[in-house]
Amino acid sequence: MKKIEYPLLGECVYRTVLKNGLKVNLVPRPNFHKVYGILSTDFGSNDTHFCLPDTQEVRKVPAGSAHFLEHKLFEKKDHDAFELFGHFGADANAFTSYTKTSFLFSTTTNVKENLEILLDFVQSPYFTAKSVAKEKGIIAQEINMYADDADWRLYAGLVKNLYPGQPFSYDIAGTVDSVNQISVKDLYDLYQTFYHPSNMDLFMVGAIDVTETLEWINKNQAKKEFAPAIVPQRLDGRNEVAAKAVNPEQQLAFSVKRAKVAIGIRGFDRLPAGKAGLKYKLALQLLFYLLLGESSQDYQELYNQGIVDDSFDYSVVVERGFHFVWFSGDTDQPAIFRAKLTSLILHATSVLKTQTVEFQLAKKEFIGRQIRAMNVLEAIAEQYEGSLFDDATLFDKIPLLQELTLEYLLETAAKFISQPGMSVYELCPKEDD
Repeated sequence: MKKIEYPLLGECVYRTVLKNGLKVNLVPRPNFHKVYGILSTDFGSNDTHFCLPDTQEVRKVPAGSAHFLEHKLFEKKDHDAFELFGHFGADANAFTSYTKTSFLFSTTTNVKENLEILLDFVQSPYFTAKSVAKEKGIIAQEINMYADDADWRLYAGLVKNLYPGQPFSYDIAGTVDSVNQISVKDLYDLYQTFYHPSNMDLFMVGAIDVTETLEWINKNQAKKEFAPAIVPQRLDGRNEVAAKAVNPEQQLAFSVKRAKVAIGIRGFDRLPAGKAGLKYKLALQLLFYLLLGESSQDYQELYNQGIVDDSFDYSVVVERGFHFVWFSGDTDQPAIFRAKLTSLILHATSVLKTQTVEFQLAKKEFIGRQIRAMNVLEAIAEQYEGSLFDDATLFDKIPLLQELTLEYLLETAAKFISQPGMSVYELCPKEDD
């Protein structure tokens, strides 16, 4: 086991790769009472087109299959994994993103038992036609619930504009029609392809003993048989994604009292590999904080003019194969909101090139945020992105932030921001509302 030390932070990460390919990260926190564990696979809603590892048969599954599979893994022939976690005093959950599926638990007791439940239920698929049919109705209700959520429709509409016709453009849960097409075979084929230990990682943080915890994991995995390690063959390539032009704008009449506007910027530049990719992401976050964070001069002017209000927000999204930034807010002046923000974003380099003092202050604030996040076990575990950033953890962010310069931010802005990459999506109040 490799010990990765961060002496300035007083932190360390213990990392190893098991014989079956499972990557294990352990972060002991002896002063904590809680333990947080998360088991993730490099597989999400975008991965709908692939080759089966044994036969090389090309398969394409319906949208929403990854999310559906996440749900079904909890249910076994004679029990539900949620109930087992509850019996041993743990809270459990799971989530699916565009490129990752994660299963997690947190507990202050029975760590060994809960760790084994996590590994066992994820590594023992059990699907039947009857249980799959039942789940379709449950997920359909979830999809319909989100269809009535204005903020979700705004975000989903913008992503569809940014990546038209691509897996990105579908809701992570799919549609009611696509979910109804999911079969037992689809689930087993996906599981066989993407849930091999060599495509997964386990991150444990909190009140753990490293030697003892690793022994528990090794014993658990030694009881199981796995096929040889594989590299999943995904057929939704980035060249195909890059070929699709952005839809510049779209409006939808919706049951809202005020207009909701989202502006997105899709990155057509290639994300740097390894930790340089994480540095690039941090640069984007710092760049747009300087441009439109609550303390920026331009934000304050827009706020004082009533163009934006406390509903305004933005987010930087960087995942395997794509990256974009989006801004959103409720406004009584949607046309001015769009025009002002679009102009400000397109002229970001000229706006920021003189903000040397503001940059240094913002960088210190970002470093402070990372130090505070180290007190949150969930933040430590969930900010680990595996192979995307060459196994970088939350603890790698501070030295990367320290490396950032205003010149690097301006170079990043010049590469990332482009008129062809921008899109606007607006929810307009219905006339009868």
